[in-house]
Amino acid sequence: MDFETIDSAHGLLEFCSRLRGAEYVAFDTEFVSENRYRPQLCLVQVATPDSLAIIDAIAIHDLSPFWKLISQDVQSTIAHASREEFLFCFRDFGQRPKNLFDIQLAAGFVGLDYPASYSTLVETLLGKTVAKGETRTDWRVRPLSRRQISYALQDVEYLGELAARLRGQLTQLQRLDWYVEELGHWQTELESTETELQWRRLPGLTRLSRRALAIARQIFQWRDEQARSQERSPRRIIPDDLVVEIAKRGEGDVAKLKAIRGLTQRINERFLVDIAAQVQQALRLPENQLPERGASVPTVSLGLLGQFLATGLGLMCVQQQLAPSLVATTQDIRDLAAWKLGLLRSDEAPYLLSGWRRHVLGDVMDEIIAGKLALRIGDPKSSSPLRLERWPEK
Repeated sequence: MDFETIDSAHGLLEFCSRLRGAEYVAFDTEFVSENRYRPQLCLVQVATPDSLAIIDAIAIHDLSPFWKLISQDVQSTIAHASREEFLFCFRDFGQRPKNLFDIQLAAGFVGLDYPASYSTLVETLLGKTVAKGETRTDWRVRPLSRRQISYALQDVEYLGELAARLRGQLTQLQRLDWYVEELGHWQTELESTETELQWRRLPGLTRLSRRALAIARQIFQWRDEQARSQERSPRRIIPDDLVVEIAKRGEGDVAKLKAIRGLTQRINERFLVDIAAQVQQALRLPENQLPERGASVPTVSLGLLGQFLATGLGLMCVQQQLAPSLVATTQDIRDLAAWKLGLLRSDEAPYLLSGWRRHVLGDVMDEIIAGKLALRIGDPKSSSPLRLERWPEK
């Protein structure tokens, strides 16, 4: 395939100048993330309506002209499973890719699997095959072989065609607004992970006291600073479970920290003095500076009823050409049912009753619980043997 290689700052500026005003820029990235604070970008593959290119991010250290291009100077952008692509742009330029169309997310709104791989969508929607074989490539190594470049370019070659096909289906099903709503929520969530320290996502915080939460927050902040300065994964500094265990014990003494089973095998001893200091600092905080405990919502399994409801709503999603995993998890459905049955008490309605999901679910949950909708076997030999049907009223 014909393509252009961009491997200098001057070449990048000239390339971006030519693409200003383009109908779309489809892009993908190759990066290395193992044991790093943030992934190292190695390659950017680009497709426009009439060209292909690769940008060598190892040779060009400043890609801000490209991030400016896709966030300001084109009509739209296209990517598949674009979490990292979005974050590269947001971190380096502080803006979102303009009018981003995420192939993977859009596919879930037209009844295809979610999350579906790029190769699966190419085969399903276009009837073409994407070659595999370079999934373990170290993209930092230069020079890149022709085979590696061809493999990388395949990941953008069909993005424009896929976007056109999926956008048409979304429009036909009148779900383009749903997709835009979900994408906006998803982008906002990603931005929050970059602008706010996510210490409350540590597993096991639910039962900690406010003082213990302050210790967990203090260690988390210290860990993040250490990881950033050393370009290491935060969990390689100190694992999540040990952050919570130290917070639970609330002892800022090195000797007592060493008494925690397995700690010295999992943490470099040179960090222990600093960790103890963080604990002591949190212990000295006045009460009005301690974090509030989050509202805990008990998990309700509902047993067989929960399984039945999850199956029923899954079938409903299939009938409506929606990927069930995009709409809700099994636990989401159980929590919604428990809330409706009065088993979960919360001032806020479950999120399944907001936005586009509310239109999907409607009164279906109430009707299933009331016995107005029933599951029955249609063709037991078909790929979808179960049906969700309205129970005939007497």
